[in-house]
Amino acid sequence: MAQSGEKFLYFLIGGFVGASVALLFAPKTGEETRQLLESKYRTGTEELNRRVRSGREYITHAKEDLTERVSGTVDRGREVIAKQKDQISSAIEAGKKAYDEEKAKLESNPEEA
Repeated sequence: MAQSGEKFLYFLIGGFVGASVALLFAPKTGEETRQLLESKYRTGTEELNRRVRSGREYITHAKEDLTERVSGTVDRGREVIAKQKDQISSAIEAGKKAYDEEKAKLESNPEEA
């Protein structure tokens, strides 16, 4: 059984042999074949450039969308933290007030203790 490296080498050799045979038996002249290859190269290059631009646009939009979503999540997190901080501060103040009231009651009327 051939290893994957050998399989790849056989694949490349087969590709070169096939391309050579195709060029030898091509129904067009050398100049026509070169023009055809040049045309295909240009078409392929243009398509590749178009896809690269499309990919860049997609990535840019995806980055902007992700940035907006993360920013919104961070803002909501900050709001929740601020709200909980206010609630905790209110609870502490209420506790202090209740403590001070009970302390004042005990100081003014020590017999109840």
